[in-house]
Amino acid sequence: MGFAGALDDVEQFSFVAQQRMRCRVGVKCDGVHTLTSRKPRVLIFIVAYNAERTIQQVLRRVPIELSGYDTEILVIDDSSSDATVEQARALERESHLPFPLTVLFNPVNLGYGGNQKVGFLYAIRNEFDFVALVHGDGQYAPERLPDLLEPLIKGEADAVFGSRMIGKWDALRGGMPAYKFIGNRILTGIQNRLLGSSLSEFHSGYRLYSVKALASVPFQLNANEFHFDTDIIIQFMRAGLRIKELPIPTYYGDEVCYVNGFRYAWDVCAASLVAYTQDLGIFYERKFDVRQSHARYESKLAFDSSHTLVVDRVPPDTRVLDLGCASGVVSSALLTKNCRITAMDVTPLPGQPRFERFIRHNLNDLPLPIDTADFDYILLLDVIEHLQSPETFVAELRRLRTEGRATRVIVTTGNIGFLVTRLMLLLGAFNYGARGILDLTHSRLFTFTTLRRLFEQAGYRIDEIRGIPAPFPLAVGNKILGRLLLKLNRLLIHLSKGLFSYQILMVVAPLPSSEWLLSQAIQTHGSVNVPVQQGD
Repeated sequence: MGFAGALDDVEQFSFVAQQRMRCRVGVKCDGVHTLTSRKPRVLIFIVAYNAERTIQQVLRRVPIELSGYDTEILVIDDSSSDATVEQARALERESHLPFPLTVLFNPVNLGYGGNQKVGFLYAIRNEFDFVALVHGDGQYAPERLPDLLEPLIKGEADAVFGSRMIGKWDALRGGMPAYKFIGNRILTGIQNRLLGSSLSEFHSGYRLYSVKALASVPFQLNANEFHFDTDIIIQFMRAGLRIKELPIPTYYGDEVCYVNGFRYAWDVCAASLVAYTQDLGIFYERKFDVRQSHARYESKLAFDSSHTLVVDRVPPDTRVLDLGCASGVVSSALLTKNCRITAMDVTPLPGQPRFERFIRHNLNDLPLPIDTADFDYILLLDVIEHLQSPETFVAELRRLRTEGRATRVIVTTGNIGFLVTRLMLLLGAFNYGARGILDLTHSRLFTFTTLRRLFEQAGYRIDEIRGIPAPFPLAVGNKILGRLLLKLNRLLIHLSKGLFSYQILMVVAPLPSSEWLLSQAIQTHGSVNVPVQQGD
């Protein structure tokens, strides 16, 4: 039986248990949900694997103080080879616990992360408010559950993690082996640096979640192995959910550890690095794309960038048409040069820019509802790659110009030939992402050669073409490192702009059409008197 089949079987177990548990708490079993209490519903979810010696003790240690809530216990055994299920079900049958207990058994081993997926799905489908993850080997003290639950009940957090590392040496005093203590510190430091966080510990398995928050992140996409815990931390951080840490005691007994330390270290670092590079627009993992909003069009006016180059090339007191103006960063800067701006985009601009006119229009819908002959400059900044047919659009733009008027078009777009994307392709990776050259919303991709050809074939003269470095100051901060990387990138562009340019900037102007040239030639011919020579 495969993993998917196992999940299907577990969901059937979950449905049966759901009906039984609802009857226990006074809910009608005819499909009508009539709760008998407004108390918060709390699920104590115990993951177990080969825990026959400890599971009953862990269950009995769940504190009676939790009876102040509508509390239930769920044990999911991950296909143990010992008598874990029998030991847990013995308590289930004898009803020696103050809380309803349900024991489920995975037909195949799903892994630590896979087991959590089943339990969290159970909590969501059974409409619990909070779920507490406890290990069946007794490594984490159930007695701490009331304190850990309190921030969730008060609405102060969306997740609460029990941390063994808040006190500097507490974990060592509690019996954590020195190599695990050092490894925990090093890995947590690396992850905090990559993810911009400040957790004291990434590697505690004692966690409590708001079920509503869990349902808002795609945890089903996470790893089935032990670094599931890292994946879900990244998801909560990226989704802007609140994580609170509270101290817990450290306990190490004679439990068997099933974690391969080196493999685990590699996995958590790899997951954190992918999340970091995803923010830079390099790699992409769908499970980490959970931000509520993406700041796609941040201002790059504080350093050498496409924004500064465009502003430098537009003279003061000119009329500008900004097509696909996004947040209006460049147009707003041009206002300080006394330029008169007409902006066009499919969505309204935020705030109240002092533009002469804003036209709400989808650039894929041609013809454009404006006479482009009225403008000195037309801006196509990071727009051409979003269009369904750039060829049709560029041809339409040229058709709308006035013959003999020197209207210039400034174009910027990503360079698909950039070194990083070439290396990704070499490694077999060509992942679209939330931002960057391979933005999910990009329809077409360009190199210097293909962008030049696009405009030349449409009848434009190329006045300027240059490479733009990657926006390192946005990624690492506009300080010494960011400025140094920017300077290095500019030097490399001089060696090969096709390989080292992150973006392309082109300034183009329409050439006279053949029709106009012919008409001018005819008019010139008609106005010139050609002497007629007489023969003998």
